[in-house]
Amino acid sequence: MDFLRSGDDIMVRLDPGEEIHAAIQSLCADLGVLGAALTSGIGRIRDIDIGFLDANGTYQREVHAAPMELISCQGNVASLEESPFTHIHISLSDDDHQMHGGHLFSGTVHITAELHLRVLDSGGLMTRCSLADSEFKPLSFTPHDSD
Repeated sequence: MDFLRSGDDIMVRLDPGEEIHAAIQSLCADLGVLGAALTSGIGRIRDIDIGFLDANGTYQREVHAAPMELISCQGNVASLEESPFTHIHISLSDDDHQMHGGHLFSGTVHITAELHLRVLDSGGLMTRCSLADSEFKPLSFTPHDSD
């Protein structure tokens, strides 16, 4: 991994073998970032576990082992139990130009992944909380006190 921080913007390059969630969480922990928007991402990844949240609050998943082009990704970083937690959605293209996408559970960089994070900590705290009978952990916001 390599990155450049300029103010509230962080440009990140992930390298082959890095898992996307783990790499972003590690970088954010190292930089003390507990709130950020993942605004873009491109590259080529493999061992991709994606899915969607069904009407019953249960994630439906599918795994793609073969490398695919990472067309786009968006998401955020929030705090869960005082550690960075990533929530990412992706669009992918296989080698036949067929599109796949959804919630990213895991994905390993095959060649590269180039990502942009916008740090959001300054206005308050974004956290994740649990919902009864659901695997989903929604965002919760706590603004900073103003004096």
